[in-house]
Amino acid sequence: MDIWEVDKLMLFIAFVIPGFIAIKCYQLIFPGTERPTSEKLVDAVAYSSINYALLILPIIAVENSQLDSVHPFLYYLFYIFVLFFAPIMWVLAWKYLRTRDFFQKNAPHPTAKPWDYVFSQRKPYWVKITLKDGTVIAGRYAENSFASSAPAEEQIYLEEAWIVSDKGGFVRQKNNTAGVIVLHAEISHVELRN
Repeated sequence: MDIWEVDKLMLFIAFVIPGFIAIKCYQLIFPGTERPTSEKLVDAVAYSSINYALLILPIIAVENSQLDSVHPFLYYLFYIFVLFFAPIMWVLAWKYLRTRDFFQKNAPHPTAKPWDYVFSQRKPYWVKITLKDGTVIAGRYAENSFASSAPAEEQIYLEEAWIVSDKGGFVRQKNNTAGVIVLHAEISHVELRN
């Protein structure tokens, strides 16, 4: 059995590629635990089948028309949309639904960790990080800062490191620093202020 035969290659493209694109797009929007690609194969075939089920009426209309002989460019453009762009469109629609209040009353939020939810919004914060030994690291999380996302462990880079008063107020920015990186193993809890 030669997997490079045209009919087998076309089946692979038709039933794996759209689902694989949907899986990768979903992982970019909602990072989570990473699974081996071999375990995703069944999911990719299932998502590809869902893609075709949702597009069955346009596919039937195109196949029953003379589009392939009259306008071959539009015919191939339609199938490029079906294979590569529709899966992304379905993921964006699913993201929209999953993040609506009416949907979340009956299903969990798709973002697995509060860390990812908060920092994916890219809002600026004044941050106080209390380490496990009681040390407090303070700083500014803004446009040049960074927080890791799943499946990576929680780490944060604050672009400005600040000195904190005994009462917990932000006194001034530390001199001669380019910020601070805090590793997940050291963090007890994180306080965010607007």
